[in-house]
Amino acid sequence: MLWLVLALISAASIATVDALTKRFFSHLTVFEMAAARLSFSLPLFLILLFFIPVPHLDTTFYLTVFLALPLEITAFFLYMRAIQASPLSLAIPFLSFTPVFLILTGRLILGEELSARGILGIISVVLGSYVLNLRECKNGFLGPFGAIKREKGSWLMLIVAFLYALTSALGKKAIQHSSAIFFGPFYFLMLGLIVPGGLLVTGKATWQGLKKVFYPGLCIGILMVIMVLSHMAAISRVEAAYMIAVKRTGILFSVLYGAFLFREENIGERFWGAVLMLAGVVIIAVWA
Repeated sequence: MLWLVLALISAASIATVDALTKRFFSHLTVFEMAAARLSFSLPLFLILLFFIPVPHLDTTFYLTVFLALPLEITAFFLYMRAIQASPLSLAIPFLSFTPVFLILTGRLILGEELSARGILGIISVVLGSYVLNLRECKNGFLGPFGAIKREKGSWLMLIVAFLYALTSALGKKAIQHSSAIFFGPFYFLMLGLIVPGGLLVTGKATWQGLKKVFYPGLCIGILMVIMVLSHMAAISRVEAAYMIAVKRTGILFSVLYGAFLFREENIGERFWGAVLMLAGVVIIAVWA
């Protein structure tokens, strides 16, 4: 059950990062948001790597990282735009589709077999995302899905969910050819070097802009390190689809942040959607 605790820590951490990003970075451009979110964790990951043994890294490891990083970078920019464009409680829930996509990618990339109860838990998590938008049923049974077309952050996050299904499976492949404790800091160090570095060089982000958000950026940097370490430790202990399904319960934390920090509407139905997601977590953790 250690993987479950680690996955929940990762979920709470990323939800808090999202809330802080929306609260303090939404006035920035998408490029500045991306640079600010990644820059402050960069030195922390670098320091961390000095204390982590470097495992044997084979060709499969480097090839997997090479394939995953462009997908991760694309997903990251779309993620920032989604947070900027829509309320958290409308955008973040669509990340719950990642476990569904992982049913396919986990099988193709990792050769994982999911039990019937595991699939049932994943379906419950996804059904919860439907209930989060239940009010849209007034426009028909598929109304909650139709809301994706009207809410930019929702359909952007759906694309992100698909990309994360690919990067999660590729990430576990890389862990299998390195180690969980090494891969997380290494991968996000690479992401932190490429994205902020490229944006600073091209002038799409500036050091002066980063200094203006130093304190919230530092908090985000620390939480990013906690999120990455708990994520990698959890996904190395269980099938990728199960771990990502549990991590997506961070949606519950995002809904609560939406209610109390941003005063977003229709929180009641989104709460019950989150309850369904938690039911899926129980099914996965106890019976899968």
